[in-house]
Amino acid sequence: MFCPSPIVGREDLAGPMRLFRHHTEVPVEARGAVLAIGNFDGVHRGHQAVIAAAAERAASLGASLGVLTFEPHPREYFQPGRPSFRLTPLRIKVRQLEASSVDCLFVLHFDAELAGKSAEAFVVEVLSEGLEAAEVVIGYDFVFGRGRRGNAALLADLGRLHGFAVTEVPPASESGEVYSSTRIRECLIAGRALEAARLLGRPWEIAGRVVTGDRLGRTLDYPTANIEIDDYLQPGFGVYAIKAGIDEGRETRWHDGAAYIGRRPAVAGKDVRLEAHLFDFDADLYGRQFRVALIDHVRADATFENLAALKAQIGVDAAEARRLLAAYKGPPPGTAPLLRAASGHNVAGRRNVYDSALRPRQNVR
Repeated sequence: MFCPSPIVGREDLAGPMRLFRHHTEVPVEARGAVLAIGNFDGVHRGHQAVIAAAAERAASLGASLGVLTFEPHPREYFQPGRPSFRLTPLRIKVRQLEASSVDCLFVLHFDAELAGKSAEAFVVEVLSEGLEAAEVVIGYDFVFGRGRRGNAALLADLGRLHGFAVTEVPPASESGEVYSSTRIRECLIAGRALEAARLLGRPWEIAGRVVTGDRLGRTLDYPTANIEIDDYLQPGFGVYAIKAGIDEGRETRWHDGAAYIGRRPAVAGKDVRLEAHLFDFDADLYGRQFRVALIDHVRADATFENLAALKAQIGVDAAEARRLLAAYKGPPPGTAPLLRAASGHNVAGRRNVYDSALRPRQNVR
């Protein structure tokens, strides 16, 4: 996978990434971008190759770099009620894309209207008239339009009619293995956090607000910060060595720790929880935004005869988690590819971008 040469982007888009929840009435300075299009669930190394190719084309054309994606994920629309499979809910996807120096992110609401739009109508109404795309970059498996009728060949034909070129990026792979969201999900479900991190280009993480638990961990001398994982794929249950990220102003500070994910059979629990214990840390985290990056798997879920046996095992788990964290040589948590020099991007204002990701028809200057 390549990274294009650093460039300075369009001056009229200097500053934090701009987020749009629609394709109409887009400011003139946000139109005419080179657009990478896809669901980008995970923003893994294959997705990064597509966005990097778009960044290279934007540099060549002197255009801005845009990403067009969909929310909810089309699979969530067509298969409602199924267990969550998301690697990156919108907030995390926005974080990754902004860190990659994307100028504009267009998040289209995937609903009955969009699902029913023909491939031709999508090109005319969204890409041509709405966003005035200078060029479109897609992955090798991209399909679009009602009934998934649109493919790369049709998009290229329609692009010629409407004045934009199309670049299809071949599959990115390592040792013959193609990077894919499906493969990453399989790794996580099996508890193979290290393999998932290799495919993603960073440790996989779960983020959320710390909620009140039953305080059993404090009773056992291992206090935990608990977050819900409803919006995420459920990884393999058990204990993991983790890096826990706590937002401190404009930065995230990472702390070593261990986390349990599961239904807590030791105490007859039923709901799935993530309970994280931070090593050598003592502060109140209730209500705070909290990120948990899975570094390596310690053990599978288990039941215990009594709380004393559970406490003893937690001590063993903590020692093993410390050992695995000390031995870890992979990318740090939160890593995102720097596709090019930021176009005046700075950290100021990013929190507003993340918050706005959850509000429809909102753009951030």
